[in-house]
Amino acid sequence: MFHKEGFKIIFFSALILVLSILLIENFIPNYWLQKILMISFLIFFILVLQFFRNPKRNTQIDDNYIIAPADGKVVVLEEVVEKEYFKDKRRQISIFMSPLNVHVTRYPIGGKVIYSKYHPGKFLVAWHPKSSEENERTTIVIENKKLGEILYRQIAGAVAKRIVNYAKVNHVVEQGTDAGFIKFGSRIDIFVPLDMKIEVKLNQKTKGGETIIAKL
Repeated sequence: MFHKEGFKIIFFSALILVLSILLIENFIPNYWLQKILMISFLIFFILVLQFFRNPKRNTQIDDNYIIAPADGKVVVLEEVVEKEYFKDKRRQISIFMSPLNVHVTRYPIGGKVIYSKYHPGKFLVAWHPKSSEENERTTIVIENKKLGEILYRQIAGAVAKRIVNYAKVNHVVEQGTDAGFIKFGSRIDIFVPLDMKIEVKLNQKTKGGETIIAKL
C-alpha cells in the first residue's frame, strides 16, 4: 500500500524504468553493461516504492496517551521554552526520520485542530539544534479534552523539499490517522506539558501510530 502523495512520482518513475530498459536493450550492445544499467534503474524504482509505502497501523485510540506521529528514532528529550505558540516551558520529544523510514505523519492525539501554520525557512540537517526554529516547517496544535493542547511540528531536513500538512483549523481529527507527509528525510517535534510521563528513551525507535511516547 502506497501513500497518495507518491502516486505521481511512482507513475513517472515506472515510466522512466520502462523507457530506460527499452533504450538499454536497443542501443547498448554490451550484455553485462545492459544488466548493470537495468539493475541500477530497478533499484532506483524500488527505493521510490519503499519511500512512499504507507503500511496500516493498529492504533489503540486512548485519550490518556500521546502516540508517535512518525516512524524514526528519538533524538531529543529535553525541557525547552516553546517560543511560537505556548511561550512557556514544555518537554520536547523529537523523532528523526531517515530516507529509509516511512514518511507518513499521523495525528499523535485526537481532538480539534486549533492552530496550523506553515513557515518557510532553511534546509539544515534535521538533527541540527536550530532546525526546529529555522527550517521550513509546519506547526500544528490539537486540543484534547483530557490532554489539553498538544503541539507537534513537521520539519524539513537537508534533503526534504516538501511538507504536506492535512491539519486544518477547526477540523476534528482522529488519533493515528494520516496528518501529512514529508518527502525525503525529516523530523517531527512534539511538545508536551511538563507533568506528563515520557514513555520513550533517547535513540529508541518509534512506530508511527503505535508507539506510546507520553501519557498522563
